[in-house]
Amino acid sequence: MSAGNQSRPRLQTNWDWRAATNFIGGGSGTGLFLFAAVSWVPGRPAPVCVALILIALGLFCVWLEIGRPWRSMNVFRNARTSWMTREALMAPFVFLSGLVALATGSIIAIWLGALLALLFLYCQARILNAAKGIPAWRQKLVVPLIMATGLTEGAGLLVLLTALGGASQTVWLPTALLFLLLLRALLWRAYCHDLSAQGAPKQALAALGKLELPFIKIGHWAPALVLLAALLQPTLAAAPWLAALAGLFAMAGGWLFKYTLIVRASYTQGYALAQVPVRGGVGPSKGLPARPGWNK
Repeated sequence: MSAGNQSRPRLQTNWDWRAATNFIGGGSGTGLFLFAAVSWVPGRPAPVCVALILIALGLFCVWLEIGRPWRSMNVFRNARTSWMTREALMAPFVFLSGLVALATGSIIAIWLGALLALLFLYCQARILNAAKGIPAWRQKLVVPLIMATGLTEGAGLLVLLTALGGASQTVWLPTALLFLLLLRALLWRAYCHDLSAQGAPKQALAALGKLELPFIKIGHWAPALVLLAALLQPTLAAAPWLAALAGLFAMAGGWLFKYTLIVRASYTQGYALAQVPVRGGVGPSKGLPARPGWNK
């Protein structure tokens, strides 16, 4: 392998679909928990149960990824410096609050769980942002983008569960989903602009660029139009199912985005040369700087 190839960004292989599933399940689960608290009705346990199952599934998948799973307790030892430790510390309290709310119907427990779930989601976003060797992750807009994505998935999933459960669809929930779709789309555009402007591996930009159709057009604009139709015709018999379809698309788009970001766009920094050596030159090199494999 040539030195030029060795200096180019490489796709990291430490985090695979199992790590992506942690962000998918954790984001959707915490978002659903928050919206389940807003619409909390004792005796309707399904949203909270699904939220806890998604969070647990995500944590289980990331546990499977550990080379020596039975040493996973070591993750609790670095709360001062590690966002992964802080995420792990939040998890038991999220589950405890959720289970207490399910058992007692306590409004205090469900709102405490929602607050902890939001902190759990924030920790997940900061985990990505702290990985400074991955240009697509270290952008500052990754944090609000990951949080907006989790909330959008949660709202979409609650709309879907409401339709499947046969409960009456309130106006505020599809409206909130429509707002979150707009917010997520704006954050996505800003994130892509900053990533390209500051420079990034070409292959990472190419992987993210492939999301334009499935993530933006199908995962944002299509559900937004469907939600508008459902909101403008609330008495239509199919309105709840139109909103449910929009929720499904919004959720699936978020899952695809996170899988792509973590598995397919996670190219390393590579090496940069402040000045390229010039053959036969005398004294300091006068060559231009170079970042092999970068867009600029």
